[in-house]
Amino acid sequence: YLELDAGLDARTPSPALRKASRAQGRALVRAGRAMWPVPAIGREPHHPVALGAVAAAAGLAPRDAAVAAAYGTLTGPATAAVRLLGLDPYRVHALLAGLAAECDRIAADAAARTDDPVDALPAAGAPLLDIGAERHASWEVRLFAS
Repeated sequence: YLELDAGLDARTPSPALRKASRAQGRALVRAGRAMWPVPAIGREPHHPVALGAVAAAAGLAPRDAAVAAAYGTLTGPATAAVRLLGLDPYRVHALLAGLAAECDRIAADAAARTDDPVDALPAAGAPLLDIGAERHASWEVRLFAS
């Protein structure tokens, strides 16, 4: 777990996003430990590392954890968009349903890489998201931490 966690640090240039990921990871491990014997994975693991550890403790296969991660990546922002922008929730959820096959494909690809070394894992970047996260972290009033 520590090698994956360090790999996420290296792939997350924004300190604000690293902090948010670790806070979400810590909360997920705390919730997971209320239900399953989650192994020690550090004091504040990144959210993806925590998700993998909790999923394993719950007896899920790597593909199941990858599906949860893929759908969580989409549903969190979609829910926020409905709340903040007043989008039609039915249309947003129809859009999410339309992405199901792509989520499943991405999850299958991720699950097939469980034995890959950290440095061989995909590491696409989104510089504008990193810049936006840093700007957002400086606001006096923020709506979200991530």
